[in-house]
Amino acid sequence: MPRKRSSSHVSKAGAKGKKLSAGAWVAIATTVMVICGSLAAYGVTQDLYGNLNQENIDTDAFGDRPSKVEGALNILIVGSDIRDGENSEYGSEEGERPDTLAIAHVSPDQKSATLVNLPRDSIVQMPECPPTDDRPGQDAHEAMIGEAMNSGGMQCLWKTVEQLTEIHIDHFVKVDFVGFKDMVDAIGGIPVCVPEPIDDPDAGHLKLEAGEQTLDGEEALGYVRSRKGQGDGSDLSRIDRQQEFMGAMLKKVMSSEVLARPTSLYDFLGSVTEHVTTDDELNVDSMADIAIAMREVELNDVNFVTVPNGQHPADPNRITWTEPDATELFNAVAADEGIDGGDDSEGGEDDSDSGGGSSEAPSVEPGEVSVEIINATDIQGLANEVSTGLTSEGFQVLGTGNPEGDVPQQTTVYYGAGNKAHAEAVADVAANATTEEHPALADNVQLVLSNDWNGFGDGGGGGGDAADVDSTSAADAKVECE
Repeated sequence: MPRKRSSSHVSKAGAKGKKLSAGAWVAIATTVMVICGSLAAYGVTQDLYGNLNQENIDTDAFGDRPSKVEGALNILIVGSDIRDGENSEYGSEEGERPDTLAIAHVSPDQKSATLVNLPRDSIVQMPECPPTDDRPGQDAHEAMIGEAMNSGGMQCLWKTVEQLTEIHIDHFVKVDFVGFKDMVDAIGGIPVCVPEPIDDPDAGHLKLEAGEQTLDGEEALGYVRSRKGQGDGSDLSRIDRQQEFMGAMLKKVMSSEVLARPTSLYDFLGSVTEHVTTDDELNVDSMADIAIAMREVELNDVNFVTVPNGQHPADPNRITWTEPDATELFNAVAADEGIDGGDDSEGGEDDSDSGGGSSEAPSVEPGEVSVEIINATDIQGLANEVSTGLTSEGFQVLGTGNPEGDVPQQTTVYYGAGNKAHAEAVADVAANATTEEHPALADNVQLVLSNDWNGFGDGGGGGGDAADVDSTSAADAKVECE
């Protein structure tokens, strides 16, 4: 049985008398951002490990925990919004919450790593957490997921994420604003493609021209935290941008420009450790285990996904996780199964007119399909959300609107004569859509969202993949504008 640990004590990591390879440090350092692995030739002395802040977490107090898959690692990644000390220049905010929250899943068997983002605007069922020396604790209730950290610290946040996802969390890594900024500066900035000019006074007065840019630490921090100045201003849009940036950072860290220069590598790793807090079980040996687990993982095997979600019915500014898609994703991570949709299973033949369960790939490309989206639900803004999803899949969205007359009980893609394949292409990316011919339609198809709408990802061409979700890889990060 693991030893019990108090959750209230934070200390500097003590010296273990061992050296950690550069590859192991690169692996754990970029775990803060994503997770990467490479065994390099340079030894990194113990003083870097001694810079780490470490916190005791009493996982025995959680009660029954999810089972652990031997060999696989799940690391809770937290970007802290704490505003004290050096971080006070980024505004005043009482308490501490996760500005970014994700589970990094490292799979030696799959030779891959996946970062599953949990949007901070998610409304979830919170467990009871006892008070600590400096936190009030909380009763079981419904709230935004980040409230757990403010109520009960990392102990409560770890418990909350583990109980919500049923994923066994092995370690946590937390980095603050200054740590992130210093990491970027230590490797000479990160190249990105900025699609549109940015002027966001709420993100450190961030001002950037459109085009290819190399962001320094201060600019990078504003870029990944900005909401109102970019995209649609949502947390989901910000997550997409953060995933893109993480991929670009991984490319830079893994480049010979950084790995082949001991001073750059040492500066980078030093900036990581100085502003990072981990659990006290994340020691030199476990860091080396991460590096070993990641040594065969390439950039295109490091994937980013966001838990399937939709607008919360009671608050358009909040998020609810879409079921059963979210549970299927979590189950796949917990069982160390592939979650990138790579292994398609064969489904039985189905002669019905249903697109959502089709096991055949669509005969037309998404770019050939023009679709209009009609929102027949009571969820405000759902058509725009679905429009964003379909556009990201490559479909041509003509517009959105409200229904006129009767609406179907089931989400339906209507099509005109000769365009059944176009309708099926749309239905195949939805969890539960059917298709139906309608004589009034010509070249375009019409997606009518009914109250049974259950998001994307479950009805794609995979047919039986336990976690058929949209993902991007680190190799796909755009550092140059097309």
